[in-house]
Amino acid sequence: MTTETLPLAAPPIRQVATDAPWRWLAAGWQDLLALPSLSLAYGGAVCLAGWLLSLLLFETGTLWAILPASAGFFLVGPLLAAGLYEASRLREAGRRPGRADILAPFRRNGSQLGLLGLVLLLIHLFWVRVAGLLFMLFFGQHGVPAMQALPLGLLRSEQLLPFLVIGTGFGCILAAASFAAAAVSVPMLVDREISALEAVALSLRAVLANWRAMLLWAALIVVFTGLALVPFYLGLVLVFPLIGHASWHAYRDVASRPGITA
Repeated sequence: MTTETLPLAAPPIRQVATDAPWRWLAAGWQDLLALPSLSLAYGGAVCLAGWLLSLLLFETGTLWAILPASAGFFLVGPLLAAGLYEASRLREAGRRPGRADILAPFRRNGSQLGLLGLVLLLIHLFWVRVAGLLFMLFFGQHGVPAMQALPLGLLRSEQLLPFLVIGTGFGCILAAASFAAAAVSVPMLVDREISALEAVALSLRAVLANWRAMLLWAALIVVFTGLALVPFYLGLVLVFPLIGHASWHAYRDVASRPGITA
């Protein structure tokens, strides 16, 4: 087994063109084509997680929470994609990664990835809790419809529009904060022996320094992931690995290092 030595120094942050996200997607697509079985299996596992989540919500009678719960793909997605970052990293180094390699980041820097993952998970749970409170605030006083009548009951309610506006606005604030903290930090923790706090600070700097490109990147992630969720999560089989591989190239572009030691 090859022992990898990762650099300790924090990388410099550099500015990129506003249209750089399209280049990241193109590079991510090349990674996906080069590693189809690994990438699609990864996406399939995420799709399966979505099915299990929906089943859990259905069985517990909280199907109304499907939208805020699905936000986990946006909020916790960067951590879930750590194995894809590793695959792109190894491919960039001239190696062909295997399925066992996707767990390497957690063996190498697991404590810091776990710490950041815990923060992202808490943000997600906080959002689900807030969504629940908003739901009861807008609909609870009029009586929550029965499970079988829930979709039509919500669509006919006068409270639906203000609920969606306020809920979406609050969710966007949390999503923006999570994106800024995780966009660069998670692939950096895969790439370097660095603390989660340092990685998050550098991620915030990188997003602020490239806010136009990062705004476009965030919008593309939302649009692609949103469309992938529509056919009952099936689109995640392709979209999740594509965005995961592309996110590695986004990190390499804004916080690059001049080579890989393997």
